[in-house]
Amino acid sequence: MADRRGGAREGAGRKRGTANRLTREIAERAMQEGITPLEVMLNAMRESYEAHDYEEATKYACMAAPYIHPRLSAITAQHDHRAELVVIDEFGDNLLE
Repeated sequence: MADRRGGAREGAGRKRGTANRLTREIAERAMQEGITPLEVMLNAMRESYEAHDYEEATKYACMAAPYIHPRLSAITAQHDHRAELVVIDEFGDNLLE
């Protein structure tokens, strides 16, 4: 049996999407300067909206939305309710009896 010390292992290492040192430095420098990609998108959206160019403003809003509004996660609803269908005609008679 092979020794399991080397090689790729599930769950090992830095997680995907985690910023490395250089990426963090660039992001921090951009935030200190006050010019982040999000700020650029929001400013362009506001300018387009004020110019009544709603189509262009919508494009910028769609690009910026994931940074501001979290996605809703899907959930599974579990219920054990039973429904009863009752059909009543216009004269008040129950048609299913």
